[in-house]
Amino acid sequence: MKTLTSVTWEARKIMAAEKLTKGRLIQILFLLAVLITAFVWRTVTYKNEQAENNTATTCQLSAEKCLSNESGKLLNIFLTPYPAKANQELTIQIDNRDVKPEASVEGVSMYMGTIPVTFEETSEGWLGRFTVPECMHDEMEWAVNIEQGDKKIIATFQVKKQAE
Repeated sequence: MKTLTSVTWEARKIMAAEKLTKGRLIQILFLLAVLITAFVWRTVTYKNEQAENNTATTCQLSAEKCLSNESGKLLNIFLTPYPAKANQELTIQIDNRDVKPEASVEGVSMYMGTIPVTFEETSEGWLGRFTVPECMHDEMEWAVNIEQGDKKIIATFQVKKQAE
């Protein structure tokens, strides 16, 4: 039968403890310096990815025009049909005919890929067509990222799941 002191002695033999030698101390300090340098470098060179959207105008698409969140003014952007439904072709109309817009649609509530918007010129402006997929949630927020010349607009809208 083993006594408590013999069990403690065996546990000490299993745990390999090395003395802190001068070489081991230099190795620890070197690794610490490398980690601190990496942390400081990453902190100094960090760029905020969301800074690009600061120049974009954001607005909320509704049954009428797109209401700008910053200035409270109405932009000439329309979404039809409203309210938007999943798996149904949606059209976005932009009244400014100066420059052909480029746009893509992305989920805000949940990332579901990037959906391109194809535009064609009409007498009223530009008409873009796209379809958003159905989400597992009953309602999801989407954003249309529009670039027209040097103007950037992010128009958000809600999509409801189709009734089954």
